[in-house]
Amino acid sequence: MMTSADLLVDAFGRIRETVHAAVAGLTPEQLAFRVDSDANSIAWLVWHLTRVQDDHVAGIAQTEQVWTSGGWVDRFGLPFDRLAHGYGHSSADVAAVQVKSAELLTGYHDAVHEQTVRFVAGLTDADLPRIVDERWDPPVTLAVRLVSVISDDLQHAGQAAFIRGVVQRR
Repeated sequence: MMTSADLLVDAFGRIRETVHAAVAGLTPEQLAFRVDSDANSIAWLVWHLTRVQDDHVAGIAQTEQVWTSGGWVDRFGLPFDRLAHGYGHSSADVAAVQVKSAELLTGYHDAVHEQTVRFVAGLTDADLPRIVDERWDPPVTLAVRLVSVISDDLQHAGQAAFIRGVVQRR
């Protein structure tokens, strides 16, 4: 019988698979490609979705973000605040997300995925109604926050996969 924890592990695994498929074998130039001058790039989308997952899961798990604990902030060397995750980024900010390789993106994503799976694998149904954010009305539960991260990440991973298709057909 599948548990809630199993379902969450599976969902986050699907994000990881889509991220890997979207960036595999692409050059830094292809990762930075933008359909138009204000569109998001694959690099920005994957960095952003991973930052959101890292930020939100670390917040609810009460752990340090992998971005800082694993030294990824320095490896990426982006010109943003150390804890930036892309919300509110301008077109110029999107353009500033330049990466050396697809492996840098997947390395960071895999490290965040591992921390996420460690956390969600230990959850029980009784954990899911816990309030994790009282800034909203109604307050946000652990279940709602995790579904929100999964939804946002899958949308961005799908956008990255779409752009990959455009890049490969050019």
